[in-house]
Amino acid sequence: MGYKTKLWLVVLLLSVTSRQQHCVVGDPQVPCLFIFGDSLSDCGNNNQLATRAKVNYLPYGIDFPTGPTGRFTNGRTQADFITQLLGLENFIPPYANTIGSDILQGVNYASGAAGIRNETGTKLGEDISLEKQVRNHGVIAALIAGKLGSIAKAQQHLNKCLYYMNIGSNDYINNYYQPDYYPTQKLYTPEQYAAVLVLQYSVQIRALYSLGARRFALVGVTQLGCTPREISIHGKNGSLCVEKENDNALFFNSNLKALVDRFNKELIGAKFILVNSVSTATGGKGIIDILLCCKLESTGLCEPDSEPCKNRDIIPFFDAFHPTEKFQQLVAISAYKAPIPSFAYPTDISHLVGSE
Repeated sequence: MGYKTKLWLVVLLLSVTSRQQHCVVGDPQVPCLFIFGDSLSDCGNNNQLATRAKVNYLPYGIDFPTGPTGRFTNGRTQADFITQLLGLENFIPPYANTIGSDILQGVNYASGAAGIRNETGTKLGEDISLEKQVRNHGVIAALIAGKLGSIAKAQQHLNKCLYYMNIGSNDYINNYYQPDYYPTQKLYTPEQYAAVLVLQYSVQIRALYSLGARRFALVGVTQLGCTPREISIHGKNGSLCVEKENDNALFFNSNLKALVDRFNKELIGAKFILVNSVSTATGGKGIIDILLCCKLESTGLCEPDSEPCKNRDIIPFFDAFHPTEKFQQLVAISAYKAPIPSFAYPTDISHLVGSE
C-alpha cells in the first residue's frame, strides 16, 4: 500500500470518527487541563512578546468565534478540540491573560517557536521555552493553593488534571535544521540529539510531577519533512517528503515512547501516554500550492490581512507549518479516541482520563 493510499485511508477513518464524536455531552471528564507546547497549542501567549512568531491578525482566527487570538491556524487548535472532547465548558486561557478566567480549570502555557531547549526559536525573537512554561505552572500552582487553602489540597486537585504536552518540533525546524545559527547539529548526531532532547524533557516532566501532575498525554513530533516549509527549503530529492527529517523525528518519538514506559513504572501514581501525530502531507508535484491556504511571508506565516483559501475544510495546511482547523480536529480526535492502536500508546486520552 502506497504512502498516499495509507494517508487518505487515515483521513477517511478520522473523518468518520469526527462525525461520530462532533459533540461531547455531559460532565467534564477531568476538572482541569494544563497545556504545554509550541505554536500548535499557543492561544495568545506570544501576542505581547518581541517575536516574529505571533499571529494575532487576520487571516489567522478567521473561523474562530472571536476572530484572531494568537492561534496559529484559521480556527481552533488541537488543544482546543481536546478541551471540548473532555467536556470542559470553556477554552483554556493563555497564561499571559488569565484575568476573569477560572485557573482551577487549567491554563495554557504554550508559546509559538518554543522548544524543549531554551535557545530554540530565539532567532525569531522571544519565546517561552518549556522550562519557563513549567516555572509559570509553579506560579499557577501556588495561586491554586491559595484559592483552595493549602498546598496539599492544590496537589489533590492537580492530581486529577490532564497535562497535555505537545513540544519538540521547533527543536528541529527552529534549531537543529538551522546550523548557521544554532550549534546543535555540530554537537550531536540525530540519534544523540533525540536522546538529549528527551532527557531534557524528562527533567521538566519530573518538575511537573513534583507539583502534583499525574496524568500526562505526550504528543510525538509529526513528520516534519512533510511540511510545506521544509519541502520548499530542503527539497524532496525524488521522495514525497524530506525523508531524512522524518527519520530524525522517529528517533525522537522512539525515545519518548521509552520514556513513557519508564515513567509509568518509575513515577508512583502517574500515568503517561504517547500520542502519535498524523502527518497531513500528500506529496507529489505542486505540493506547496496544493496544500497551502494563505499567501506567505518569508517566515512561512501568513501575510497580515491576506485573503485565505475558501476550501479550508479540505486544505491540510493553513500556512507553511500549521494545519487548518479541520485537520487539527482530525488529529485531536485520533488522540482522544484512537481509531487504530498505533495512534496512541499504550492507550488514548479517553482511556487515560477514564482510569483511576
